[in-house]
Amino acid sequence: MLRFIVSRLLSALVVLMGVSCLVFLLIHLVPGDPIEVMLGESAQPADREALRHALGLDQPIPIQLLNYFNGLVQFNLGVSLHSQRSIVELLTERFPATVELTLASLLVAIGIAFPLGIFAAVRKDTLWDHLAIGISLLGVSIPIFWMGPVLILILSLWLGWFPVSGREDPASLVLPALTLGIALSAILSRMIRASILEVLNEDYIRTARAKGLRERAIIWRHALLNALLPVITVLGLQLGGLLGGAVIVETVFSWPGVGQLMVEAIHRRDYPVVQGCILLISFTYILVNTLTDLVYAWLDPRIRLREES
Repeated sequence: MLRFIVSRLLSALVVLMGVSCLVFLLIHLVPGDPIEVMLGESAQPADREALRHALGLDQPIPIQLLNYFNGLVQFNLGVSLHSQRSIVELLTERFPATVELTLASLLVAIGIAFPLGIFAAVRKDTLWDHLAIGISLLGVSIPIFWMGPVLILILSLWLGWFPVSGREDPASLVLPALTLGIALSAILSRMIRASILEVLNEDYIRTARAKGLRERAIIWRHALLNALLPVITVLGLQLGGLLGGAVIVETVFSWPGVGQLMVEAIHRRDYPVVQGCILLISFTYILVNTLTDLVYAWLDPRIRLREES
């Protein structure tokens, strides 16, 4: 198991370094000059060059990349070109809001997907099964950037149940969490249904039925537990995807998280902040998927033995 853990951690480190390098290079290819955004078009050329030199933007790209990695080794992401504040400080302020939104969305997705997927599997080829499949297909097909404004229109403006935007009270979390959670629950419910249907054809399920066990006990004690392995994998992958979807949702609902901070930094051409936001989201995504691999190997020793052989 130790060898498996070390190999997964080394793979995650290599991926993280590759993402950091790629993000740095792509950010510097984006059109626009941060110096012009900071000083305005009427600034004197001498002032622009002085500020460019002070920020180190006049150095060659390889030197800037080397300085960037030196900072990463020291856990120093630099300072914002716009506010001159530490990027670590900015991310520390915004990251709890993103984690709160992600966890709430995950709870919404699990609360919808598990009952829907289990019910569809138990009532296979019935009207309820087709209805559940239709609901999940609708959830997958609706884009997040469209679902968010629709929920605002119905639940906020028409019914007045929840705030339109912001993070002032717990009610403000409902609409963003629903927007992200519904999209995730659609994918998750289909996976749960398929996994349970596959497990229901196993010999031990037929044996349990032959012994006279109740159908509810067979589903909850035997089928569902053995069907969770592929569901855990999909859940881990989609949990990382929630962070990418949070960028759109935070912008729509003015949720003060890392996603909104990154969008603001893009508008200002604040390269270090954009790099820090993408690096944090990438690190969280890689961490979640690495933990998912470890949990999967712990639950199913066959995976661990196959990797070590």
